[in-house]
Amino acid sequence: MSKIKSKVLTVFVIMQVLFFNVTSVFASSSNTVGKSKIATGTEALLNDITKWLMILAPIVGGLLIIYFFIRRSGADEQDQKRWNNRITTAIISVVGAVLGSAIVNLVIGYYK
Repeated sequence: MSKIKSKVLTVFVIMQVLFFNVTSVFASSSNTVGKSKIATGTEALLNDITKWLMILAPIVGGLLIIYFFIRRSGADEQDQKRWNNRITTAIISVVGAVLGSAIVNLVIGYYK
C-alpha cells in the first residue's frame, strides 16, 4: 500500500511542478523573431516544398498507376487483386499528398 501512496504522491508533485509553476512569456512588439532569417527561411522552404509536392505528387502517382495497370493486365486472377489494391492505395496517396500540401500552403498563407 505504501508503494501506491508514494506513486500517487509522485504524480501529484509532478503535476504541481508542470501545471502550477508556469511562467507566461509574451512577445513584445520590438521582438523580431518573425523577421529573423530562420523564420523567413523556414516559411520560404515550406512554401517551395508544398508547391513542388502539389506538382510532383499527381505526376508520380499517375505514372505509378499506369505501371500498376500494365502489371495488372499481365497478372492472373489472384495477383490482379493485389494490383487493384496497389492502384487504390496509389490513388488515395496522391489525393492525400495533394490535400495535405494544399492545407499546409493555406495555413502558411495566413501568416504572411
